[in-house]
Amino acid sequence: MSAALDQTVASAVDALASLEALDARVDLLRGVADTLDEAAGTLVPVAERETGLGVARLTGEVGRTSFQLRLMADVVADGTVFDARIDHACATWPPAPRPDLRRASLAIGPVVVFAAGNFPFAFSVAGGDTASAWAAGCPVVLKAHPGHPELSRLVAELIRRVAAEIAPGALGLIESEEDGRGAVCHPEIRAGAFTGSLAGGRALFDLACARAEPIPFFAEMGSINPVFVTPAAAARRANEIAGGFADSFTLGCGQFCTKPGLVVVPESFDRQLLLDALANRSGGRLLTAGIAEAYARGLEALSRTDGAELLVAGTRDGLEFTPSLVLSSLAAVLEHPESLMSECFGPVSVVASYRQTDELLAFATQLEGQLTATIHAEEDDAELAGELVRRLSPKAGRVAFNGWPTGVAVTSAMQHGGPYPATTAPGTTSVGTAAVERFVRPVTFQDIPDALLPPPLQESNPWNIVRRVDGKLAEAKVVSA
Repeated sequence: MSAALDQTVASAVDALASLEALDARVDLLRGVADTLDEAAGTLVPVAERETGLGVARLTGEVGRTSFQLRLMADVVADGTVFDARIDHACATWPPAPRPDLRRASLAIGPVVVFAAGNFPFAFSVAGGDTASAWAAGCPVVLKAHPGHPELSRLVAELIRRVAAEIAPGALGLIESEEDGRGAVCHPEIRAGAFTGSLAGGRALFDLACARAEPIPFFAEMGSINPVFVTPAAAARRANEIAGGFADSFTLGCGQFCTKPGLVVVPESFDRQLLLDALANRSGGRLLTAGIAEAYARGLEALSRTDGAELLVAGTRDGLEFTPSLVLSSLAAVLEHPESLMSECFGPVSVVASYRQTDELLAFATQLEGQLTATIHAEEDDAELAGELVRRLSPKAGRVAFNGWPTGVAVTSAMQHGGPYPATTAPGTTSVGTAAVERFVRPVTFQDIPDALLPPPLQESNPWNIVRRVDGKLAEAKVVSA
């Protein structure tokens, strides 16, 4: 373990005390949000040079990132992040007298976050994992993604300037794979988060579990995000579905974790509509040479699979690829899941046909864990659609209806996670305000003198937060200007 990593983690430990305060967390989150917005003109060109994702896309992503930070600041400011619960002592509580019990969610400790490559702002240095960790009161040791190193250093330096007067050490940047693994194993690191491949996420998860004192490791990994099209939907909206599908799986050159990698349609679905939807689609750049090579290998494996046909053969020019489309049957998919049901990160998807709706339902039951599952159905499909919802909800973190899974709203009700192998922790989300729950640990204080309690649980409610008192929600007091 390097001396530099030890010092980075030590600084994070020192920052814990500063981040206990509600105001410090709010000031850090909002301060970084403001700084990112102000620096967008400098940061976006660097991100474009390193990732090729386009100025418009990256500019919008800066806005999403600052929004995430401010949204997390709001859940700290109103106190919901603490989930404070107070049950006063009660002599008549059945079956025996109840002591004074006070429960709050407190910071789990310093966390290591592994940045993603496909969202160099929103899932990177100042991204959602960092924002939710800060909201929980946890300093972050951030493993930069090798696909955008200069941008990572620039953003980290901006954050350090904001944090200098609030909580020095709230963010530490590491870059080598060795330091990344070392951080997962460091005794002062209490949790980890990752967005990326199944192989990478699983390796780090196993490392976290193999520690003498295992820690929770929240990895978002692979998903094919299947789409189920009923016969009625195909009959009435085939052209619309083909167009929406093409838009969705080619978005960002197919480099979204929610890309629909498999669409299941009736055997009667007109393949010409798919060809028309992809006609004259321009290509895009994959993020890195490594991703490009992995995509090329995956595409070759798809095209060589028995029962699969390369309906649209995309072209390649260096890191630039145009979309490809594979046609197959649901029977072939079930026979060759190792290729036809594996995530291929890039602009390709599989269209699999079925003859009977019984096949559709059986396939839904056999699916492994997914980030999303989507249903396209009509009103007179209520029974079939309802059965699909029932069978898919245990398999996916988000079930969408008559839409497309790309686009993950940053909001309170979002669930961006799913059963393994989509993630290592299906009860958590990496997007939305519930993401903070990954980095807190509930503690109950029994009969502790008021002066010794953390502020969220003190009787006077000094932070004026929302709490549950004796089983009833007690709103914060309205403070006049």
